[in-house]
Amino acid sequence: MTHPDNRHDTLWIRHPLAASDSAAAGGVVIQGDRIVEAVARGATPSTPIDQTFDASAHVLLPGLVNTHHHFYQTLTRAYSPALNKELFPWLTTLYDVWAHLTEDQLALASELAMVELLMSGCTTVADHHYVFSGALEQAIDIQVETARRLKVRAALTRGSMSVGREAGGLPPQSVVQDEVTILDESVRLIDAYHERGEGAMVTLALAPCSPFSVSRELMQESARLAEAKDVRLHTHLAETEDETNYCQTLFGMRPLDYLEATGWLSDRSWLAHGIHFNDDEVQRLGRAGTGIAHCPSSNMVLGSGMCRTLELEAAGCPVGLAVDGSASADHSNLAEEMRQALLIGRLRYSPSRVRHQDVIRWATEGSAGCLGRRDIGGLKPRQQADLALFKLDEPRFSGAENPLAALLLCGAHRADRVMVAGQWRVAGGRPLDVDLEALLARHDAAARALRQAL
Repeated sequence: MTHPDNRHDTLWIRHPLAASDSAAAGGVVIQGDRIVEAVARGATPSTPIDQTFDASAHVLLPGLVNTHHHFYQTLTRAYSPALNKELFPWLTTLYDVWAHLTEDQLALASELAMVELLMSGCTTVADHHYVFSGALEQAIDIQVETARRLKVRAALTRGSMSVGREAGGLPPQSVVQDEVTILDESVRLIDAYHERGEGAMVTLALAPCSPFSVSRELMQESARLAEAKDVRLHTHLAETEDETNYCQTLFGMRPLDYLEATGWLSDRSWLAHGIHFNDDEVQRLGRAGTGIAHCPSSNMVLGSGMCRTLELEAAGCPVGLAVDGSASADHSNLAEEMRQALLIGRLRYSPSRVRHQDVIRWATEGSAGCLGRRDIGGLKPRQQADLALFKLDEPRFSGAENPLAALLLCGAHRADRVMVAGQWRVAGGRPLDVDLEALLARHDAAARALRQAL
């Protein structure tokens, strides 16, 4: 079953086993790239229907929205020299590997990450790419081309590092760029690729890597450029106590104070991790409307801490979910990340305070809010037809009474059907128009070649 090419045809995704939005318990009607009607349980659409898809064996969710990733890191998963380390020593070990990345390797890493995300029910992929050696000058251009070929929605960020080891930073000098080059390239990419308005498939944001890898001037100029170009801002912040100590030593202030001093504390920004905020800082973030990309698996693998998701959301922050880099989380699976968020949330708070419905909201509506979007992340009329449909036909689901809760509690990891902008992109659990076995073989060979280059 494929979606009709005629934009006037309508498709009813009918009678799902369960839906995350009770107003769509009877399914949704798709016309072109949008949802035009949410159907109540037991009802029939008021819209004339041309085709139907029987979803009675599927749990229906909005397409999941990822808010933070590093595609290139799929090439350095479970890398022995970096195992069992905390963030700073982990980074310094891997920077020397990533400095040898080629454009061909990045293209394969990006495709593999996007496909893996798509198969997990993710329809909007996000990436934070900040490694720009001489061999990676066209990195974002490559990612745009890959996203367009795969027909996924992509929130790509032009990352940067301007402070290398010679100036007291963590990255090697070979991946550090000067501020003029970074800002000029940022302007070029925004002008070339950033789409605006509802239904945008590719968006660009500015993303200096972190307070310990860029200069104060670059943080300030990035904020000014983002306002002038009306794009968003993204960076890592408050991931570890080491980062807090670094900022206090170098800048004489805590990370959030530094963020505010450089013009970043606003609803234009979303922050990766956002773990180590005190009560006052949580309220300041909420008043500003700054988004938080919660990365539960990465936070656990690196021992970074537990994000204060409930307090941040209650204060007014959009809270979204993210898989983070595949060298820290070691996967690009947003469905699995939902389960991790549920479990660590219940460990920090309680089972009664962190429900499966809350985590699904973070992975959809909350993540969309981090990206500044209202046209994705839901099942309401006029929103984009981005859908994830999961079957409960594996042994792990046998005996489950609540289909929606089972996705998280029993550990859903692969969607059966995924639609992006009204087009099926996954069917039968496999990505369409992708030779998955060939991609895996090429990607594995690229990972081996990267290690051999050391």
